[in-house]
This record gives sequence, C-alpha cells and structure tokens, in this order.
Amino acid sequence: MTPESLIASASINIGLAIIALWLFSVLKKQPRNAVIYYARRLSDRHSPDLPLHSSFSLPRFLPSVAWIPRALGVSEDDILRCHGLDALVLIRLFKFGIRFFLFCSLLGAVLLLPVDYYNESDLPSRKEYSMDAFTISNISRGSNKLWVHFSCLWLISFYALFMLYKEYNEILVKRLQQMGELRHRADQFTVLVRQVPLCPEHNTRGCGVDHFFSKHHPFSYHSYQMLYDGKDLEYLLGKQKKLKEELKEQRHKDREALVSNGLQEHKQISKSEEKLREITHMICNLQSETKLREKELPVAFVTFKSRRSAALAAQTQQHSNPLELITEMAPEPRDVSWRNLAIPQKILPLNKIGVILAAALLTIFFAIPVTAVQGIAKYEKLKKWFPPAMVIEFIPGLSSVVTGYLPSAILKGFMYIIPYAMLGMAYLGGSISKSKEEIKACNMVFYFLMGNVFFLSLISGSLLDEIGAYLTHPRDIPSHLAAAVSAQAEFFMTYILTDGLSGFSLEILQLGLIILDIIRSYTYGRGKERTPYLFSFPYFRVIPTVSLSIMIGMIYAVVAPLMLPFLVGYFCFGYIVYFNQMEDVYETTYDTCGRFWPFIHHYIFVSIILMQITMVGLFGLKSKPSAAIATIPLILITIAYNEYCKIRFLPSFKNFPIQTAVEIDEEDEKNGEMEVHYVDAATAYNRHQPCLERVSSEESPTNLRQPLLGTDSI
Repeated sequence: MTPESLIASASINIGLAIIALWLFSVLKKQPRNAVIYYARRLSDRHSPDLPLHSSFSLPRFLPSVAWIPRALGVSEDDILRCHGLDALVLIRLFKFGIRFFLFCSLLGAVLLLPVDYYNESDLPSRKEYSMDAFTISNISRGSNKLWVHFSCLWLISFYALFMLYKEYNEILVKRLQQMGELRHRADQFTVLVRQVPLCPEHNTRGCGVDHFFSKHHPFSYHSYQMLYDGKDLEYLLGKQKKLKEELKEQRHKDREALVSNGLQEHKQISKSEEKLREITHMICNLQSETKLREKELPVAFVTFKSRRSAALAAQTQQHSNPLELITEMAPEPRDVSWRNLAIPQKILPLNKIGVILAAALLTIFFAIPVTAVQGIAKYEKLKKWFPPAMVIEFIPGLSSVVTGYLPSAILKGFMYIIPYAMLGMAYLGGSISKSKEEIKACNMVFYFLMGNVFFLSLISGSLLDEIGAYLTHPRDIPSHLAAAVSAQAEFFMTYILTDGLSGFSLEILQLGLIILDIIRSYTYGRGKERTPYLFSFPYFRVIPTVSLSIMIGMIYAVVAPLMLPFLVGYFCFGYIVYFNQMEDVYETTYDTCGRFWPFIHHYIFVSIILMQITMVGLFGLKSKPSAAIATIPLILITIAYNEYCKIRFLPSFKNFPIQTAVEIDEEDEKNGEMEVHYVDAATAYNRHQPCLERVSSEESPTNLRQPLLGTDSI
C-alpha cells in the first residue's frame, strides 16, 4: 500500500465522519427523531425532558457539538448510578485504551520513530515516501538498535500488566460495593435448581423441591417457584394482546364512522369483544393451579431467607447424585432466558456441539471475503495475476481509493453481521440468561475476529505478496509469515481509521433506524402511534471489536509506532460516541455487576502474549537471537501474572463471596429490611415468567377466579 492510498483512506474516512456527525447533530434536534435519538429517555423509566427544538427556527437546523462536553464531564459514579457496572466496565475499556496508547505514542515518538527512521545503513536504498521507513522493517539485520525495541517491549509489557492489575482490582472493589447497593435484587436470595426429580409420593416436581430443601435447609429455606412449559399460554397471551390492539383501533374507527356504516362497525366490535373474552377464559383456565402442576418443568427458583444461605446452597453439591438438583445463583428476573431454561439438560451438549460446528463453518466461509479484500489491498501484485484489474489505472486517483479505503470498508461491512450471527449461536447454545448469551457471543466474536480479520489478513496478504517465492521455496513460509506483520501495518492502519471514524460515526447516526422509521411511517405504520426504538446495549458487538483494536495496537506498538496516535483518537472518539448512546439511546436491561471484565482482561492478556511472540519472531528475522531469547522470560512472566490474576480475582466474579453476603445481610437486619427483600424475591420470578402474565381484572371471566401457583400454595 502506498502513502497515497493511506492518505486517500484517511481523507474519505474523515469526510464521512464529518458528514455523519453534522447530520446527527441536526437530526437529533428534530422532534420527529426523538424516538431514535432519545429512545432510552423516552421510555417510562426515564425523564422525558428532552432538548428538542419544537419551533421552526435557525438553531434547529445548525450543527452542534453540545453532546461532546457532556461525555467529557461525567463522573464514573454517575455512570455507575445511572447505567450499572457493566456500562462502567465498557467506559473503562475505552479509558484503558486512551491511557495505554497515549503512553505508547509518547514512547514511540521519543524513542522508536527516530531509531526506525534514522538508520544510516539504509539511507541510500530507502524509498523516499515508503511507510516502511517508520517501522522496524527499516532496521538492518543484526543492528544494535534492536535493543531499543527490546527495551520498549519490556517497558510496554510491564505497563500493560500494571494497568490490567489496577483495573481488575478497582472493578472488583466496585463490584462488591454495587452488590451492596443492589441489596433489593431477587437474585441475591435465589438459587436456580435444575434437574429436579419427581416427588415419589405426589408425583410432582414442585413437591420434590419443597420436601428436599425443607429437610436439608430447614432454617434458611423460604419458598420455591417452578418453571412451566407455557408455550400454549404464551401463544394465547400474544393472541390476546393482538386482539386488544385490533379492538382499540376498531373503537377508534367506530367513533369516526358515519351513520351509514356505524351499525356494521358496532357488530364487528361486539364480535371481537366476544372472541377476546373466550381467549381470556382459556388463559385463566390454563393459569389455574391444577393445570400448572401438569406443566411443571424440572427447573425451580428456590428462595432463601438470607444471602449467605443462598450463596452456600449455590456453591455446594445438594444431592448424592451430582446430575440431580444442580444449583447455581439465579440470574436476576429480567435477565433470565426463559426458553433456554426449558431445554432439557441432556440436550444441551448437542446444542453446544452444533454451535461449535456452525461457528467453524462461518469461519471457513468468511475466509473468502477476507482473501478478496487482501487481493484488492495488494493491487500492485494482483494485477500481475489478474491483468483486467489494470483498468483502474486509467482513472486518476481511483487506484489509491480502491487500495486504501475499499478493502477496510468491505471488511468492516462483512464484520457487521458476525456479532449478530454469533449471538444467535450463543442463544442456541442454551445459556440460562441473556447476559451469559452475550458473554459467550463476546468470546466467539473476539476469537473469530482474531483468527479471520487479523491472522487471515496477514496470511492472505503475505500469500498474494510473494506467492511465487512460496511456490519455489515452501520451506521459507514460516519466516515469510513472521515478516508479514510489519508488511501489513498500512492495511491495519486503514482498518483502524475505518472502524473508528466511519464505524463510530454511523453508530451514532443510526442511519438504519432513520431509514426504517421513514419506511414505517409511510407504509405499514401509517397512522399508528410511534414508539421509541428501544434496544439493549450491544455489549456482544462493541467489546470484541474494541478488544480487536487493542490487540492490533499492541502487536504494532513496537513494530509500527506511527499507528499509535490513530488508536488514541480511536478510543477518544469511541468513548464519546458510546457514552452518548448509553445515555440517550440504549437501555440497560440487566447488570451482571462487572462480569464482563474477566473476559476483557483475558482478551488483553492474549494481545500482550501475541505482541511478545511477534517480537520474538521479528528479532529472529533481524538476526538478533540474543534479543529473541531474552524475550522468552517476559512471556513466562506474563503467563504467570495471568495465572495469579485468575487465583486472586476471578473467583469473586464467578461466585457470591460469603463475607460480602454476610455483610449485606447484617446491614439489612440492622435496617429491618431483610424480610421485605426475601419475601419480594419469593414472587419475583413468577411475575417475570412469560406464561404467568396476569390478565387484568376487567377482562377476567367472573366465573373463574383460581389463583396462580405461588408461594401461598407451599
């Protein structure tokens, strides 16, 4: 890639970012677009006080940057209070990137760039405008200047490890504090029990749960809530909801109808009301205690009278057969994946195998567009193998646009669908909660991007670059692949520009929702009330993508320090954009109290290891074996550090620490709130179970008043 291509990529991305931000700042002021740009704040749980311009005035159509200072002035305590610890973890990920790459940029500007550029042995042969002049490729073999890179590698590695430890420790402290703040949550008193056996006396699973925990936890057990096979109930409830909406529209039309057809409209309304009463009667019948007992699944939510008792029950084996009465801390009610809980335990391994096979197939198929992208990026070599590509040269400047901007834009376009595909696979894997689905999706997306976007880009680019040498000297393939890291620096620089400038700008613009809202307003949604486009925050999409950028930056921190200032800008822009989205657009549907951080820590650890292994290979290629050997202890230190972090921090993220549970219990007992909290937890999961949605009193048939199965029937 030539410098002209890099300049073309930067110019296009900057131009698109300016246009997108200009449109966003104007469209956000329009009252019509509040359902898109203020979806979170328009929801019932947030203040509807919005900075909109209802009057037709000039400021309404002028761009503004007022949303930027708001992101810079907010405190972490405000983010924690309003959005939860998971949101703060994401914000701290951006802050980690800013601080780390700012340090690396200063180090690169002071030490690495001068050493790379002023290499007297290569001055006569160096191309005047080659980007290689600013990378480690410009250092001659065996040069003692490589010890500068070696020293910077150790310094950068230790700084990254220090920052990771500091972040892990601070987030753990905030996690324990947040658990104390959320003492009202039902999941702190509740244990999820799977593989519940039938009671031999009464042949019901609910009775079996009650008997077992009453006997083995007599002083701490409070109640249970069963899970039901409610597919038919959910279908009827959905049908009832649809009928209510239709009836509402019919009544509205009836008020506006003329006298000539008013009688016909009235008959239609009466028919719909009769149908609604029939469906409501069926729902109430199926929700009766007798019917629900027949639909019990081997899954129960067991509530205890204290957090300590719940934590002990969740972390110990209950039954002599470890395949029965399997316990773990329950997710909070709004986080439960109800359909996955209904999947039989014996089928889950098959689901997981299917997910692995599907992910492998997706990875294989994705190799095709990645290879094609590298073919475009390596235009100078590609035209030797595909002569028709030379047509691009006849249009001035087009080759720079095609090789500089187009490859990273195409790659980013293909990457956009990957997180959603992986989230669907994680759902099919049978996770018990939405948060666990997103965490699994994060892992799958990160390793997919690491393999396909990073490593496959290196391999395909290297193959196209020196395919003739590979065919004639196949034994040299490993050394060529090691050298490909420095050879692909320009491509990954354009990728960071595209992902940061164009990607973040389109994220804040929400162009897809704007187009969808326009189509909806003039077609199937005409005349209907416009509701906010409220979605949960896409952690599964943001975290792996940002982690990939950290990995690319770390690997190139010593190899090509010219990339580092771009990464500082990337994380600054991302911080501002996603704070705005968090504040105004996306909804926080659950809070795991920071359980995303151990996985982010692991992604960064993998990035550090790859950086160090890459430098071992490069020191070897540069005929500096002493530096390569001296880097191996650094790899071992990093691995040992990671193992220590697993022992020191990870258990407190996986489990509910007994000490913390006792401290919160003591605080509740002092305030007289313990009983209130566990009594509320005793019914919380039935209130959220989809098939147990209660029918309003005016719609319930007067001759059917059987209660739902709950704690009163125990």
